[in-house]
Amino acid sequence: MLIWVTIVTLLLALALIGRWFFSSPDQLGRRRRFPSIAVPVLLVVGAATGWVNYSHHRLEQELSAVATQLVGKPVSVHCQSFGESFLDAGAEAGYVVFSADGIPEPKTLIKRDTCNKLRAFRSSSGDAAPDAQVAAVHVLTHEAMHMRGEISEPAAECEAMQRNAVTARLLGAEPQAAVQLARRYWVEIYPKMPSDYQSADCGPGQRMDESLPDAPWAKVQ
Repeated sequence: MLIWVTIVTLLLALALIGRWFFSSPDQLGRRRRFPSIAVPVLLVVGAATGWVNYSHHRLEQELSAVATQLVGKPVSVHCQSFGESFLDAGAEAGYVVFSADGIPEPKTLIKRDTCNKLRAFRSSSGDAAPDAQVAAVHVLTHEAMHMRGEISEPAAECEAMQRNAVTARLLGAEPQAAVQLARRYWVEIYPKMPSDYQSADCGPGQRMDESLPDAPWAKVQ
């Protein structure tokens, strides 16, 4: 929606400038006064909304690149816009749509607040990230697991926990900070998740343990 605000405001500014430029002088040879308030206001609004659109698109590109590496094939991430968030009543932080045959779409929607947390994490080194940013990094990893084809929530959750450090590094975190983030999610946040996201089979030496070097428990065994 903001892209239309940008386009409309810039077109209005151009229309006012054109109207002034091509206006006929009055009987005394004076040209119509330049709209010195309306034009600058429209240009400022157009530039501001244009920057917001560019920043939003750039974030989606960066998150899509990370998800693509996690999934192993091209996928895309759509960050919920302000208008979409205003109309949204769902509690989930993100989701992937599956077909009736259990085939995931190669795209995910991530809610506006979560994307904002990912933006903030992307701008940091990852050190001492707030819990909300730790959870946001995990949401991106979790939805990537769904796009890989995992339909089960507990399985996607466990697969994601074992790759959170990779996601954090891809988002720009220092290696040690990425390891700490993955461990924090496993130790502090995962136990508080709803029961339908947890599994007794997820943990060191358990059935869902993929023996990945970046698993949060691999660093403490």
